[in-house]
Amino acid sequence: MNYDYLLTGPTWTTASVLLLALLVVPALGAAVVAVLPARRDRQARIVATGFAAVTFVLSLVPFFAGERGQGWVAFGGPRDTAPLTPWVNLDLPWVPALGLRFHLGIDGISYPLVVLTGLLTLLCCAYTVRKVPKDGGPGRTLSALLLILEVGVLGTFLSLDLILFFVFFEVVLLPMYAVIAGWGGSERRAAARKFVLYTLFGSVLLLLGVVLVVTKAGTGNLIALTGAPGLTRTTQYVVFALLAVAFAVKAPLWPLHTWLPDAHTEAPTVGSVILAGVLLKMGTYGLIRVGVGVAPLGAEWAAPALGILAVIAILAGSLICLRQRELKRLIAYSSVGHMGFVLLGIATLTITGLQAALLGNVAHGLITGLLFFLAGTIKDRAGTGSLDQLSGLRETAPRLAGLFGFAAIASLGLPGLAGFWGEAFAVVAAVRRGGPFWLTLAILGAVGGALTAAYFLRLLRRLTHGPTTPTVHALRSSTAAVEWFAWTPLILLTLAVGVIPALVLAETALPLTTLLGGHP
Repeated sequence: MNYDYLLTGPTWTTASVLLLALLVVPALGAAVVAVLPARRDRQARIVATGFAAVTFVLSLVPFFAGERGQGWVAFGGPRDTAPLTPWVNLDLPWVPALGLRFHLGIDGISYPLVVLTGLLTLLCCAYTVRKVPKDGGPGRTLSALLLILEVGVLGTFLSLDLILFFVFFEVVLLPMYAVIAGWGGSERRAAARKFVLYTLFGSVLLLLGVVLVVTKAGTGNLIALTGAPGLTRTTQYVVFALLAVAFAVKAPLWPLHTWLPDAHTEAPTVGSVILAGVLLKMGTYGLIRVGVGVAPLGAEWAAPALGILAVIAILAGSLICLRQRELKRLIAYSSVGHMGFVLLGIATLTITGLQAALLGNVAHGLITGLLFFLAGTIKDRAGTGSLDQLSGLRETAPRLAGLFGFAAIASLGLPGLAGFWGEAFAVVAAVRRGGPFWLTLAILGAVGGALTAAYFLRLLRRLTHGPTTPTVHALRSSTAAVEWFAWTPLILLTLAVGVIPALVLAETALPLTTLLGGHP
């Protein structure tokens, strides 16, 4: 196939300008907030929220402005394939001497994550208007860092050039370190250092994989590489191994997950929400878009190992959660299990499995973001996250207890809520893959799902029921308007995606078929 048309000059359209605006607006917002005087700290946080709101609105536009109509079938799809076609495309010269291009695009795979990023960043910036950790730095600095994080995450989801993807993938490292180290708990610096060390290890492997692909294929264009990689089998094996480990660190996937509980436990509320809601998705998105798309033979070779690691993550995450006695740490470990279901869907290398993984990504971002918002409220008011000191919440704060119960039930995968579809159909995809090996993985995954229900029900029994402890007895029941502003969209979307999964799956089947080389 001739891809020379991809190297022609850019055609500027309203839609292509939109892609650039998605990155420029939050970057400009961070710069404006940074130069505002310190005495206007609260005003700066309001300004940051305004820029985040504009970015969120811009993130919705591609669905209406782009050239869609690729068709979709929920948890299945077409049997033919076609070149990957973004709804909106922007391809500019970046470093002509090296053949590098500033290539952005959006399609059905990336669009839900782009919107999720815009939404969670807006909610977190609004949250900082009223709630900034007392022991941290200025609130305006925190809101500026959130906008910089948004640039890195959006750039990762929009990039259609491997080198550009790597650059944006690394943009989030230092801002996230600063958020944890600057506004976290008592052990925040140790947790931030651990986060950086693990992420740098993954970054080295990612850079090696990207350079190897660009060197061997002669291009970093993901449109040209997807479905027609032109890489030898051995090269694909090596590339996929490098990329899989790199993305596993970011996701994080077992056994490279040990930085996550410390980071979540020590991070401020908004840091935990962004970390769980969108930063983890960079790893699983990269595994689908780059790993499977660029090295399909490597993905097929590694699929059994990925399936085994996925099931271990599901079971290990659940068993560890059954022993946890700290609220935020338990939610953090639950992410290991949920990401295990996402990996299981990816490992099946079927459209059903990949759609389950994409839906699981979005559902986890919504539900776990809500859980961390609620956990942060409880911990801030009670002064502790120890489950031994948190009991009887329904007696003193019944609305807060009810909302936490809703989020927990959604996270355990109750049918009709967003958490159900991704996990259930990851298991279904493993069964459909066929053979005793995949059937065994499906059964073990289902057992892990039952354990997920067990530890969340145990959590609710300890947190909301039982005798009221002195700590909870002193907890105020009233909620601030900014808290309802942060919680309400996540509650509504958890319900909406649970009832209408097509909100996420629309327009995914054909690009996923292209990633799989035409196989269903």
